[in-house]
Amino acid sequence: MNASQQDGGYPRPMLRREDWTSLDGVWEFGYDDADVGEREAWYALPGESGESSEPGGLGEPGGPGVAGKPFDREITVPFPPEAPASGIGETAPHRVVWYRRRVPHSVLAALPGETGGSGERTLIHFGAVDHRARVWLDGRLVAEHVGGQSPFSADVTDVLAPGAEEHLLVVRAEDDPADLAQPRGKQDWQERPHAVWYERTTGIWQTVWVETVPAQRIAELQWTPDPKRGVLAEITLARVPEEPVEIEISLRHGERLLARAGAVTATPRARIEVLIPALANGIDREELLWRPETPTLLDARVVLRDANGTGGDGGDGGDGTLDAVDSYVGLRSAGVGKGAFLLNDRPYFVRSVLNQGYRPATLLANRGTDELRREVELIKEMGFNAVRIHQKAEDPRFLYWADRLGLLVWGETGAAYEFGAHAVELLTREWLDLVRRDRGHPSLVTWVPVNESWGASDIPADPAQRDYTVALANLTRAVDPSRPVVSNEGWEHADSDILGVHDYSGDPAVLAARYGDPAAFDRLLAGPGPQGRRLSVTRAQTERYAAGEAPLMVTEFGGLSLRAEDDAFSYTRTGSDEQYRELLRGLFAALRDSPLVAGFCYTQFMDTAQETNGLLFDDGTPKLPMDTIHEIVTGTRPRQ
Repeated sequence: MNASQQDGGYPRPMLRREDWTSLDGVWEFGYDDADVGEREAWYALPGESGESSEPGGLGEPGGPGVAGKPFDREITVPFPPEAPASGIGETAPHRVVWYRRRVPHSVLAALPGETGGSGERTLIHFGAVDHRARVWLDGRLVAEHVGGQSPFSADVTDVLAPGAEEHLLVVRAEDDPADLAQPRGKQDWQERPHAVWYERTTGIWQTVWVETVPAQRIAELQWTPDPKRGVLAEITLARVPEEPVEIEISLRHGERLLARAGAVTATPRARIEVLIPALANGIDREELLWRPETPTLLDARVVLRDANGTGGDGGDGGDGTLDAVDSYVGLRSAGVGKGAFLLNDRPYFVRSVLNQGYRPATLLANRGTDELRREVELIKEMGFNAVRIHQKAEDPRFLYWADRLGLLVWGETGAAYEFGAHAVELLTREWLDLVRRDRGHPSLVTWVPVNESWGASDIPADPAQRDYTVALANLTRAVDPSRPVVSNEGWEHADSDILGVHDYSGDPAVLAARYGDPAAFDRLLAGPGPQGRRLSVTRAQTERYAAGEAPLMVTEFGGLSLRAEDDAFSYTRTGSDEQYRELLRGLFAALRDSPLVAGFCYTQFMDTAQETNGLLFDDGTPKLPMDTIHEIVTGTRPRQ
């Protein structure tokens, strides 16, 4: 199956192989409140740690920290223990948790007892484990990772004992709710959720899966499109080749071969420009460009061969093929200029909605590809052409559906809540991992490493904090110069390509006055902004806006609730469908009619926990008919 038409189930949609096995499902689980698990060797094979060796047994119930009885519960992975869908649903803070699962040898080895000898490697992939993880297989440590949102893998080939019928996979996760230097996003550090913060997500919260891969393989693949020429492919191999290898890339639109390019390399990294002759024809170019209205995806096949191979388009190894993967490309550019957001070098008005990505039954996790696809479909049905994933890095399968169905995405990460060297190191490392993971997706058009000065609360007065946000923005541009970057979303911008403003006024007339003419907004820019915070903290930023090089967007507004309970959180309350509809209509119209605003982002997609700002209730039911929401968002009726 072409990568552009996959069902969205494969956890890494832009580097796709056919054979893989999910390890999601029921695992053994235990809390380790006394943090004795490593000392008592909970990771060891049964019998070696004093635990019963009965196959499949969970042992007698016992409290955490009791030797021989640590795994006293069952949990459904990838749902965190705080989530009802996990089968546990316990929200009290637990700093250390453990997982264990028996995995048949046939799942971990394509050729039982021969993996590695045949030149293949067995990898266990973790989509995300919050926050610090250690992984053992059969009592041997195979991986360590820090970062609650970024993926990692364990190569378990060398610890697979020939002849074993099954293997013991154990994961320890540490997530300290009191550590404010740890990136957490909307996960509350208090015992109970308050204001706009929600329940914690501890441990495994994205899919766990296994695949057997060639020893020399394509480990990473990045695409940088150029709609006027083609695409630049950046390929990282798993190891330094002993002899030169050949990489061949072919691009197709449906059955039509558009381009083929290749290179020979003796290093583990290669950059290959794939020129597409059809882009020289203006008519063809329009057909091939990716945009929300026509999200054209080109299928890519990348083949790695021994340089002495005979050629071909295989993957079966008969022609010197070492590895082959399927991917896809969206030809589009994203930028800013002349006071506008530019998509494919043309002004494009951004109609976005804020999506927290917290779901009632699964919290940060999700129920899989069908749920993620439906979220993208709902956002588009409402009339939005963009989404801002707020304070989390969403599952890559969500990005796949945004790529395929046509939805712009602003990529963000979870914030820390204190400033210091340790916090800077943790967030920077995790952010770079996420940029590398996601930058090939054509739907992702803007990067947001910092939001509302979270983790840098004194930017105007503290040069170190200001330098931090500027450094993050510049570091992001260095890794990915193809997209706009926002140094601090909402206010206190120091070096942003988009001047994002958060304005929760509930009066349409106020919004119309603030953004209705240049002089009015210049006064707002010169003084405290709508939320009482300066919008720009550097002269360079102010001058960039004035020159049209950093367009103005109202990137959070609205926040209306409908008949919410007294203890719910919202920015403006409404008591009837009519009041809600008319106030919503007025707020959207004020920004849509502004001659200054290049786009907006409404808060928010769905009610989330106690934050009742959604256009949908938390069960997914729309608060108004979908046609009405579409008309309010766009100013036009949807096409029938």
